[in-house]
Amino acid sequence: MQVFPGEYDYVIAGAGSAGCVVANRLSENPKNRVLLLEAGGQDNWIWFHIPVGYLFAIGNPRSDWMFETTPQPGLNGRQLNYPRGKVLGGSSAINAMITMRGQAEDYDGWRDLGLPGWGWEDVLPVFRDLEDHFLGPSDHHGAGGDWRVEPPRVRWDILDAVQEAAAEMGIPKTPDFNTGNNEGAGYFHVNQKAGRRWSTARGFLKPAKNRPNLRVETGALIYKVIVYRGRAIGLVFEQHGQRFRVSAKAETLLCAGAIGSVQILQRSGIGPAESLKEAGVTPVVDLPGVGGNLQDHLQQRAIYKVENTITLNQTYYSLFGKAKMGLDYLFRRRGPLTMAPSQLGIFTRSSPKHSRANIQFHVQPLSLDKFGDPLHRFPAITVAACNLRPTSRGRIRIASPALDAAPIIDPNYLATDEDRQVAADAIRVTRRLMDQPALKPFTPIEHLPGPDYPDTDLARAAGDIGTTIFHPVGTAKMGRDDDPDAVVNARLQVRGVQGLRVIDASVMPTITSGNTNTPTIMIAAKGAQMILDEL
Repeated sequence: MQVFPGEYDYVIAGAGSAGCVVANRLSENPKNRVLLLEAGGQDNWIWFHIPVGYLFAIGNPRSDWMFETTPQPGLNGRQLNYPRGKVLGGSSAINAMITMRGQAEDYDGWRDLGLPGWGWEDVLPVFRDLEDHFLGPSDHHGAGGDWRVEPPRVRWDILDAVQEAAAEMGIPKTPDFNTGNNEGAGYFHVNQKAGRRWSTARGFLKPAKNRPNLRVETGALIYKVIVYRGRAIGLVFEQHGQRFRVSAKAETLLCAGAIGSVQILQRSGIGPAESLKEAGVTPVVDLPGVGGNLQDHLQQRAIYKVENTITLNQTYYSLFGKAKMGLDYLFRRRGPLTMAPSQLGIFTRSSPKHSRANIQFHVQPLSLDKFGDPLHRFPAITVAACNLRPTSRGRIRIASPALDAAPIIDPNYLATDEDRQVAADAIRVTRRLMDQPALKPFTPIEHLPGPDYPDTDLARAAGDIGTTIFHPVGTAKMGRDDDPDAVVNARLQVRGVQGLRVIDASVMPTITSGNTNTPTIMIAAKGAQMILDEL
């Protein structure tokens, strides 16, 4: 094993949504010597920058780790693809670009678990400081930050009609989902700038890359944390077929995400001892919570055929339509090539018993069987509803310490009666939405799940059509010292190992009520500030 050249105070594993932010913030101080290691490659592919490129990046081994879940009993035995970004910027380079904080109660819930500094009033200033928001500075938003937020640059008549249908159901229109209460129907704000994707690599890493105290390495696959006498002193990684050891004089920081950080911890012998032994790893620190508490948003992807309107399905298969899309993007940076996979959002309640919005709709002017597959050849829209706060809990574990061994990912979807009820109710709400007068001119016909599933059999339908919305969190959760499943404390320090922190989506004790990328970036900024405050 070779010693990697250079001396570093902080060594960061993962240059994804969190790692790029942490590297930016720590390297602002020229006294901090920072090494950022990314297993993926450079973000120099055109489809990392043209927003519609998610259609080509997800399911492509160049940009996606190509993970899969175990067969899921709650999904009637189906396995799901589990995309994760494999590039500078991580999943922010291939995701839906939707900026969504969640609800104030999410963070107040973290605070009430005994995690000081994580309530809504604590994190709101962090969100604001991050932003360069098109609405300008206000009580809710910031301007001049690194995280660009813009309105969508394309519209569809059919989506306007779905918003009207939601209003007919009593769901109010909203211009902004990010005020702490996201109940309503409106258009998502997106992480773009002038029609180009705004990943964390572009927003946070690019401005910092030329700092002399920051070194960025790609193609560096992290093997394990080096633990000596109870302290993390660096990492072992492989790059270009060689294995290196690198030391961190101050701290080692894991920012590899809810899957990657767990793999690194478990390969290092940090995790549930019996599970580690089964995988062929000698336990170093018995932390039962590592890899547990996996939470994800499961969506019920309903598809409706429509008439008398244009969807992306027709445009995609039309030579004229493709040419028009290309020219619109080339000359105006507008049109379908700028679109996130979902433009219209609806946050509402699956039943009156819920005190706040508990389901989220992603409405798309397109349809396909799954990401990576071609669009359907008939005009259609997708109306996907997810349970914002699932009660099912899964886990992630390594099968062996080998770097090329895929992790065992078991989200345990629909494992509770409550989750099955919410999923069935979400399909009922979808059907009611699509039956509103505003949509009658478009003659929507349910293609999926379809008429074979009567109202009395919607739990089975949810198992047949449910799919991940790519929001895994919680696998190295924050918790109090008396929480046996907590992996890190409120300052993101790993229990039982000095000089080691996890700073990414895995530390969420409970999932936020909406898309998870922006909360992950907030966690990264807050975690980096904690480190700086301790200097």
